[in-house]
Amino acid sequence: MSLQANEGLGGLAPGLYVVSTPIGNLADMTHRAVDVLKAADLVACEDTRHSGLLLQHYHIRNRLTSYHEYNKVSRTPELIEQLRQGRRIALITDAGTPGISDPGFYLIRAAVRAAIPVIPVPGASALLAGLVVSGLPSDRFAFEGFLPKRDGRRRKRLAALKDEQRTVVYCEAARRVKRLLQEMLELWGDRDVVVCRELTKRFEEILRGKLTDVLTQIGDRELKGETVVVVAGAGEEEDEREDEAARA
Repeated sequence: MSLQANEGLGGLAPGLYVVSTPIGNLADMTHRAVDVLKAADLVACEDTRHSGLLLQHYHIRNRLTSYHEYNKVSRTPELIEQLRQGRRIALITDAGTPGISDPGFYLIRAAVRAAIPVIPVPGASALLAGLVVSGLPSDRFAFEGFLPKRDGRRRKRLAALKDEQRTVVYCEAARRVKRLLQEMLELWGDRDVVVCRELTKRFEEILRGKLTDVLTQIGDRELKGETVVVVAGAGEEEDEREDEAARA
């Protein structure tokens, strides 16, 4: 019997469950995610206080253990040993899908290397939400996550991406977005960009246009929250002109 079939019959097979949680709007939690979090022997999360509120909202009573960037090296062997003993552990992050730009990758990789079943429980993802509403090509894209904070390393990375043909998706704190767009403009020239701020939350905002247009829209505002920045690949405008010519 497959893991999924066993789970569907009300049981939960041993293994590591990678559970997606809402990125803002609590209504984006899936029924399956709630069931898995209720049935798991343990829930590993970045912030027990933050995740405790989420579980409380869905009337989930379960044991939480912290698993974050600063304890992942020491905590991983403990969790792997529990998984070897047949426990069911649910891994969640503060928001969205674990393993993407967060320490969950470390535990997932360790479980895979230990031949422990890793079961996805898909759901909300900020990078996919931003990509699909951007209107930029999504058949091929690259995810860069968070760029280095140090100026030299960040600019070096941006320079290396200048000729990337695919749509590129970044994550960034809203307060640093203006600086990021200015550096992109300087290093790449003016190209299409979409800035998605506070996706699914009360103050959701999506800014579209050329880099110069979006910088103008931001103006002197001090943006708050988290953002997903989606940028057109190099040569995208030329591809659009060729498509329009072919249609004509």
